[in-house]
Amino acid sequence: IAVLNDGKIAAEGTAEELKRLIPGGHVRLRFTDPAAYQSAASTLREVTRDDESLTLQLPSGGSQRELRSLLDRLDAAGIEADELTVHTPDLDDVFFALTGGTAIPTQSKETAR
Repeated sequence: IAVLNDGKIAAEGTAEELKRLIPGGHVRLRFTDPAAYQSAASTLREVTRDDESLTLQLPSGGSQRELRSLLDRLDAAGIEADELTVHTPDLDDVFFALTGGTAIPTQSKETAR
């Protein structure tokens, strides 16, 4: 895949290679036990908290090594999350990050007349 910006190739590679170029990947942990949520928030660094939904978000590329490290830290502290989800940037995120959000406007049927 090649991403063009102003007629020039801004980046090229497989979808996975392009997605790794863009920051924004994260792991989200959801808890049902408020005490486990508080313990996890204290144990983990660089978390974004959502106290209403008892979720923590940590920056991550989603690699196996990163996930193993995260789970090992939780396990060592005796903390168990109810749900773990990995979020990675999609190709739209890649395009907008590499082009500064400049998309070529398309004409609607009304303006094309």
